[in-house]
Amino acid sequence: MARFKDYNYDQDKLLPIRFDRQILPGSFEYNLSYLVEHELDLSIFEDRYHNEETGRPAYDPAILLKIVILAYARGVTTSRKIERLCRENVTFMAISADSQPHYTTLADFVSTSGEQIQQLFAQVLLICDAEGLIGRDMFAIDGCMLPGNASKEWSGTRAELKKKKRKLDRAARYILNKHRTSDQQEQDPDIQDRETQQRKKLRCASRKIQQFLDSHEERTGVSGKPVKNNITDPASAKMKTSHGVIQGYTGVATVDSKHQAIVQAEAHGQGQEYGLLEPSLEQAHDNLGSPEREKRHTKVTADSGYCNKGALGYLHENLIDGYLADTGFRSRDPRFKDYRRHKPQTLRKPKERFTVEDFRYDPKQVTCRCPAGHAMWLQAKNLIIGHHRFHKFQAYQSDCQTCTLKHRCLRNPHQKTARQVAIKQGITKAHKQDSLIEQMKRKIDSEQGRHIYSQ
Repeated sequence: MARFKDYNYDQDKLLPIRFDRQILPGSFEYNLSYLVEHELDLSIFEDRYHNEETGRPAYDPAILLKIVILAYARGVTTSRKIERLCRENVTFMAISADSQPHYTTLADFVSTSGEQIQQLFAQVLLICDAEGLIGRDMFAIDGCMLPGNASKEWSGTRAELKKKKRKLDRAARYILNKHRTSDQQEQDPDIQDRETQQRKKLRCASRKIQQFLDSHEERTGVSGKPVKNNITDPASAKMKTSHGVIQGYTGVATVDSKHQAIVQAEAHGQGQEYGLLEPSLEQAHDNLGSPEREKRHTKVTADSGYCNKGALGYLHENLIDGYLADTGFRSRDPRFKDYRRHKPQTLRKPKERFTVEDFRYDPKQVTCRCPAGHAMWLQAKNLIIGHHRFHKFQAYQSDCQTCTLKHRCLRNPHQKTARQVAIKQGITKAHKQDSLIEQMKRKIDSEQGRHIYSQ
């Protein structure tokens, strides 16, 4: 028969703990404690407190700052979990001197100290720079989608929010009229109470929308057109991600290449990274106190989300050595010429309408045939549209009217005009020579450009 060690819960054990000896030299918490206590100027927090003569003593910002940074470094971001760590984890007991702040205190400190923490971020960068941890030779800029604490159902333009308010008002009036009619008849009291509560919720939602419309102007995007605004969190945006549509922010970080130190980080209330290269780079240099001449000697890398005429123009005007990938950067790399065959095949619905790829074009004879096999006539050769050249073909009307595939070819099977298709031939010669986008393509496709961007 197996034997096991005896155990007994009815016993006491005293564990003497010396908090200062729990923070060992060389550890992250030791460096954090030294940095906060001896290097950072925490006087910027004093204006938050007004308890010199009355009121109870407040938690020292140094203690709260140590707790929050140590928790974030371990991947713990919720205030309730941080409070539990201060009660149960010996390291957090030591770093907080066993003060055990309540989770509401931690949450309030984080949510209301944004300006002060931003100043501390700049102080830490200068300390890292003084220690030689920042090279200033190359910055990499990238971003990610961050979910916000707001429902996407409360997003919309002013026109959409007004329409939603009218819909809520109609629903509330319908319930009210139904309630008045039912007063003359016998009705279950439980049903009446439920409908009354529902009417109150509808009116409350309608007032919430009206208050927002009265206090906020129309929000416009980069192009100047109206974009959706959120009632709960007006600074956030509705954006598409790989996990669906979320209400949140685009978080952008600028990283130095020497030791991967983050020199700039900010959350933007827009769904795309378009237009964020310039403010990110300017803020990074401001944080480091970089002189104007140093900006021109810093390389900058970013992915295709930042590659646009505005960003390239900014780099060109300020003589900044930038390496911005475009959407076709990977496809032009000979090392990835067959990358598509490694992609998993997804079950997609068949195309409803024929695209340009379905037409058989012969570049030598400059001829084209439609998916049904009928010849098309050349309507225009080397047609310039924007900065691109096209050969434009058109089918014969008699072929389209009798074709059995016209429901997949024409926008409307009953239209009288024949199908047209434009075959792209390339970009114009002048644009190819002078365009900043083409210059960036040649630069990043070079051996040196790919080496720099690969970092």
